[in-house]
Amino acid sequence: MAVTQPNTDLVIANRRETRNRWLLLLPSIVILLAAAVGPLIVVVIYSFLTAGDYGGVVWHFSWDGWLGVFTTSDPFDGTLSLANAHISILWRSVKLSFLTTLFCLILGFPTAYFIATRPVTQRDGWMLLITIPFWTNLLIRTFAIMGLIRNEGLANGLLEWLGIIDHPIQMMFTDFAILLGMVYVYLPLMVLPLYASMERLNFSLIDAAYDLYATPFRVLRRVIVPAVKPGVVAGSILVFVPSLGAYVIPRILGGGTQLMLGNLIELQFGQARNWPLGAALSLTLLVMVTVALIVYVRASANEGD
Repeated sequence: MAVTQPNTDLVIANRRETRNRWLLLLPSIVILLAAAVGPLIVVVIYSFLTAGDYGGVVWHFSWDGWLGVFTTSDPFDGTLSLANAHISILWRSVKLSFLTTLFCLILGFPTAYFIATRPVTQRDGWMLLITIPFWTNLLIRTFAIMGLIRNEGLANGLLEWLGIIDHPIQMMFTDFAILLGMVYVYLPLMVLPLYASMERLNFSLIDAAYDLYATPFRVLRRVIVPAVKPGVVAGSILVFVPSLGAYVIPRILGGGTQLMLGNLIELQFGQARNWPLGAALSLTLLVMVTVALIVYVRASANEGD
């Protein structure tokens, strides 16, 4: 009994402490459930309802919202066919998000490497320059890109002054304009995790590789890239995920004609007044983002092994 009693008291004390911790966490858990899970449940329910005539939903179960993601119904005989417009917008969203991630990696990798190889006293100054765009509203930065690439903008004016072109090139309201805007906006999100990985890189390994007569390309491929892989994966996710749901940049630089998935969702909840289809498209975007996050988690786990 002398040995058992203290152990029993310890178990009871641990249980009491655990219960108290859960009670302290309860308000935050309720808030998270109400603010995050609650709206998601509403979206899921709306996606299985019937669209109202003037917006909203009619509380009748229907698959029309989900069928409308990839198909369209003929107004006369009701036959289904592929929704080419939706598929085109979905493909444009994935394509531009992938290209944005790729170009951000191409530009962000040497930028992060340059900053990581500067003297310690200079690195904070260089990182300050990278983060300065975050001090400005996204809408203002997007309009700044518009001022550069519009027909009377700086880019066309410079090309005409150099004699390269005779008349302005139409860059606005194209996929190129959207891609340029997203690369400019999301580039810091790639540089920051890359720099965090490169800052911890043991540069003596690079010197050792050169001493063993490795070419610069082999040093990059066999030494630097494997060492900073977590930064590459994290930066790619940080760029790809928001690019998929981008709304402001395609809306302004695309001119309402080069839509992405975020614009299509807004269109269904706004002018089209088809809330079930908008909810189904929102969940489709959620699934795409979830897949990207699963890839990130698996890549991180493999790196840890």
